[in-house]
Amino acid sequence: MSRKKKPFPILENITITDVAAEGKSLTRVGDMVVFVPFAVPGDIVDLQIKKKKHSYCEAEVVRFIKYSNVRAIPQCEHFGICGGCKWQNLPYEEQLKAKQKQVFDQLTRIGKVELPEFEPIMGSVKTFEYRNKLEFGCCNKRWLTREQVASGFKYDNMNGIGFHITGAFDKILPIEKCWLMDDLHNRIRNSIRDYAFDNGMKFFDLRGQKGLLRDIIIRNSNTGEWMVIIQFHYDEPGDEERAKALLQHVADNFPEITSLLYVDNQKCNDTIGDQNVIVFKGNDHIFETMEDLRFKVGPKSFYQTNTEQAYHLYCVARKFAQLSGEETVYDLYTGTGTIANFVAHKAKKVVGIEYVPEAIEDAKVNSEINGITNTSFFAGDMKDILTDEFIAEHGHPDVIITDPPRAGMHPDVVNVIMNAAPKRIVYVSCNPSTQARDLQLLDPKYKVIKVQPVDMFPHTPHVENVVLLGIKE
Repeated sequence: MSRKKKPFPILENITITDVAAEGKSLTRVGDMVVFVPFAVPGDIVDLQIKKKKHSYCEAEVVRFIKYSNVRAIPQCEHFGICGGCKWQNLPYEEQLKAKQKQVFDQLTRIGKVELPEFEPIMGSVKTFEYRNKLEFGCCNKRWLTREQVASGFKYDNMNGIGFHITGAFDKILPIEKCWLMDDLHNRIRNSIRDYAFDNGMKFFDLRGQKGLLRDIIIRNSNTGEWMVIIQFHYDEPGDEERAKALLQHVADNFPEITSLLYVDNQKCNDTIGDQNVIVFKGNDHIFETMEDLRFKVGPKSFYQTNTEQAYHLYCVARKFAQLSGEETVYDLYTGTGTIANFVAHKAKKVVGIEYVPEAIEDAKVNSEINGITNTSFFAGDMKDILTDEFIAEHGHPDVIITDPPRAGMHPDVVNVIMNAAPKRIVYVSCNPSTQARDLQLLDPKYKVIKVQPVDMFPHTPHVENVVLLGIKE
């Protein structure tokens, strides 16, 4: 029989001193760094250590002795349980300071390259209702808080629609109201929930891989259009009819939805990139606008989730590119061609490359819709497409704009960029740590000229960063 581990001791009267990564704060107890969620610098607390490593430990607040003067009142009722918006208790100006410091620390510590003075971080136009896309899981196991468990309260219905809990993939925290998107999305989601409850629909069992109602994706746009995608998992005779009855309920109650779509997803995960998305009502797309351009966004398309701030991000990228109208520009990881089409009127030629074929088709359509004739787009794995032979065929890039996923660029891609030797590289990143690693790989030939952090996701620790690189003389 295994011996029961003794609980770690409680640390009393501890002052939180700084903001850390992943939305946590930190303090030091002796030589030990202690990471603490849902606290802010200046809080005086008692801490229960939950996990201990050699040089650091993780702890939770068990008692607030004194609240910090640097503290905001969280707007969301789900704060502290939901895994998102971990910085709602930190005033927005303090969030921006922390993000600026995060970019500086990562580029300095990981990149180890010569850096110029950073531009001040560009704050988001909106701090609430700024997202144009949210995804909600539907699950037959709702997450119970400690208070709910301790009270012994039993729910007649354990189904829920909401967000997955970190560390508990098979459970959902039911969401009543989320502040990240226009309130219509709350009414749509809650209406789907109520209809499903009233009609005894089976919610998805993530472990058992069964249950009809599986996932909901809601998108809107600055043109006033709304897209809703409901994922089902047909198990039993009559499931398709039950699914279509729910879809009809949504269509009848929400005329604002211009694109109502659905999927029968029999896979083990909720991604829809390889699924057949069916139109129930309306169009198979919505449109976003940026300056005088229109962009088609389909159910599988990537589009920056903060529309207004995306415009400012792309303005920074275009400014850094310093285009005169004579340049050949390569837009790597182009998505639906937003950046490519955004800079096309200031370039001679733009070549966009992206992994997702559907996104490339959207990129081509976006050029056509906007009467842009100097773009060309190619689908495939970046490291396989962007080769010396490709560059020889499609033209030497004067400027490369790259906006890779969080993992950054593959070393093969970096090597091809180095061999192509464009005059300027504009590196847009959603992960400054992998950007810093790539800057180090580019350092033998390129120097960092400008750094502009941009906040796309208020109340979260995530930050975008734009870097301009030029060839070393």
